Amino acid sequence: MKALVTGATGFIGGALCRELCARGWQVRALKRENSLTTLLDALPLEQVTGDLIQPDTIRAAIEGMDVVFHAAALLRGRGDLAVALPVTAEGTRTVAEAARQAGVKRLVHVSSVAALGTPAELPVGTPQMLMDETHTWNGDPQQWAYSYAKYRAEMEIQRAVAQGLDAVIVNPTIVIGAGDIYRQSSSIIQRVARRKLHISVDGGFNLIHIGDVVDGILAAFEKGETGERYILGNLNATITSYLKSIANVTGGDPPGIVLPGGLVRSGIGVYRLASRFFDLPVEPEMLHQAGKYFYVTNEKAARKLGWEPRRTIESAIREAYEWFQLPLSPSLPSAKVEEG
Repeated sequence: MKALVTGATGFIGGALCRELCARGWQVRALKRENSLTTLLDALPLEQVTGDLIQPDTIRAAIEGMDVVFHAAALLRGRGDLAVALPVTAEGTRTVAEAARQAGVKRLVHVSSVAALGTPAELPVGTPQMLMDETHTWNGDPQQWAYSYAKYRAEMEIQRAVAQGLDAVIVNPTIVIGAGDIYRQSSSIIQRVARRKLHISVDGGFNLIHIGDVVDGILAAFEKGETGERYILGNLNATITSYLKSIANVTGGDPPGIVLPGGLVRSGIGVYRLASRFFDLPVEPEMLHQAGKYFYVTNEKAARKLGWEPRRTIESAIREAYEWFQLPLSPSLPSAKVEEG
């Protein structure tokens, strides 16, 4: 089987390339001209240069492929709608249209749980509701450009499906593990381990091991229904409990202060100004989501794909931390499966 992987030099794309090669696939990895190829250089695959905003390069990359795994999206500068939409949304339209015209057997679009939108902020003590695949995007594009761009990208996939493309969508949650190359110096794991993060924020999210995400992507390729989306998530956790888990695994310090979501949102202007001069732990646009609990259910993926996460979040933290200590290298630890 011949597969093109877009976003191949990134965290998810690189891990997917590694697994596809291990399974004997013929892999073509799409990279930008200035991308780091650290995660790919030791793999038996073909590297091709292209860009989502250059349609001719995308059509050339897809030529002769059986399957497209579209994992590319804007990482840097993603808080700017004028930058995020052309790359993430319009770039996805380019990939989907090229795949349809080339007659590929299937396209798997690696989206994000962010494309679901935002949960309601409930009063303290109220049970948190779990978002599922039916959740409709409901945010403010100006406040969360990344989320809106990912939502718009999914709409491009659905448009192509209506025109005859066989495509499925997966929505990973927050992914942890070895190989997060573009966050090697800025990772929250690194900050906690180095005792540089002592404040937490009210709110929560869902976490998942990179190995389980790759398994879910391949399960969606094999069993997913055309036009359907599948959440790939594992552990719903508060932000504070996650930071404490990092401290336990790495020997760092757990946060000593937890700020209310409303207080954090009121200080976004100051934070945005400070981000111009200091390397801060999160992008300013994410502070609009402070106090919210992005808890999800993976029931659909488990039921329809026969997939379930097999690795613990603690193992994901440990593998990420150990990998972050290495110099930039194409070698990665072997995948570890821990029940729990």
